[in-house]
Amino acid sequence: MPPVPSTEAPASAGRRTYVLDTNVLLYDPAALDVFKDNDLVVPITVIEEIDRFKKDLNETGRNARLVSRRLDQLRQEGSLSKGVRLKGGGLLRVDMPPADATLPPGFGSTSNDNLILMTCVALARRHSRGTVVLVTRDTNMRLKADALSLLAEDYEHAHISFEESYSGAVEWEVEEERVDRAYRDGAVEPPADRIVGLFPNQFVSLKALGQPRKAALTRWIPAEGRLRMVGRHKDGVWGIFARNKEQLFALELLLDDEVKLVTLDGIAGTGKTLMAIACGLRKVADERTFRRLVVSRPIFPLGRDIGFLPGDIGEKLNPWMKPIFDNLDLLMGGQKDDGEQRRRSGGQPSYQALIDQGMLEVEPLTYIRGRSLPAQYLLVDEAQNLTPHEVKTVITRAGEGTKIVLTGDPYQIDNPYVDATSNGLTYVIERFKGERLSGHVTLRKGERSELAELAAGLL
Repeated sequence: MPPVPSTEAPASAGRRTYVLDTNVLLYDPAALDVFKDNDLVVPITVIEEIDRFKKDLNETGRNARLVSRRLDQLRQEGSLSKGVRLKGGGLLRVDMPPADATLPPGFGSTSNDNLILMTCVALARRHSRGTVVLVTRDTNMRLKADALSLLAEDYEHAHISFEESYSGAVEWEVEEERVDRAYRDGAVEPPADRIVGLFPNQFVSLKALGQPRKAALTRWIPAEGRLRMVGRHKDGVWGIFARNKEQLFALELLLDDEVKLVTLDGIAGTGKTLMAIACGLRKVADERTFRRLVVSRPIFPLGRDIGFLPGDIGEKLNPWMKPIFDNLDLLMGGQKDDGEQRRRSGGQPSYQALIDQGMLEVEPLTYIRGRSLPAQYLLVDEAQNLTPHEVKTVITRAGEGTKIVLTGDPYQIDNPYVDATSNGLTYVIERFKGERLSGHVTLRKGERSELAELAAGLL
């Protein structure tokens, strides 16, 4: 008997048998319920790997425990070795590689990956070609499967088409009179034939036909049925002024208390975090709209991890939170050196007074689970490093009157379990674009420095 399935029979359409790799279940514990009426096979090797992860005190460990509990619930409904009926109509079973299963010599020792592949090979021999598909988020695993003439797919649930991702803004050419009316009345009705494609709080740049320099920046407000003019915000926010129209759009959403969820994405240096913190300080310290500004970020090192850090919790977290503290220093101390101010305050940073008064809290995202955050301004920086499940955990922490801001760059991902199309930030942008409580802006122009923008474009 050949060690690989035959490729002579044509691929079969219709019902399929999907074999799930461990990384799929650890990425999305609900993966068992997304394959509709197709059959699922979980190799026994995957169960063993999940068992090793279940004691981890992180999101991966939690997901492993969820998967184990879900499989145990299904076990009570029937035999997993024979197959248990799922809600979608398919059958789920736990399978083992045959005792005599082998792979070609080039595959080396019997690793867990190879044991999963052996299970797939055995299934493929028993079914017509094209009906057995390995689902894995591991690129090399898909390459190995292809070498064995097995079908393999990435786990596409929660993936977003990044090339066509929602930017939050469009440009329209309209008659000059409509632009004039927008300035005169502060709002204007959009052309009837274009309303269908608009999302709540989407920004529309109205440009007069034949006069591209004559334009009005507006935001679509479905409840009013009009495009409302965007404020100029000439006084700035804590010394921060919009330098381009995307930054102006961002300030508009960040300062609007009716928009409870704001997402900002863009390359490094576009001002996402700085503007979000500045608006948070205004809303908390000046207007007292929210009780507290909570700034958080997931902890992922850039490059090789330097290991454990000495000191108490504050000293351990300082290197991870340093980018946040840098922005706070800039906003609280201004562009000039505030060494004199630090000497007067006994070496304390300029923002320490806000922390002491309970108006500012800076912490890693690790501690957010289980919390309820009412009437707070929550900023999650580097949100592209979150999985869709983790970002759901964050947003569901929002209590009454809370505003959540997610910022990040989908091109700068440090989490090995997500990519530009499957990270939590991209996922939220796509899922919430039709909701009146949310708004999004993609910032394109770097404003940190000429060198920083050049590096973002060339490197």
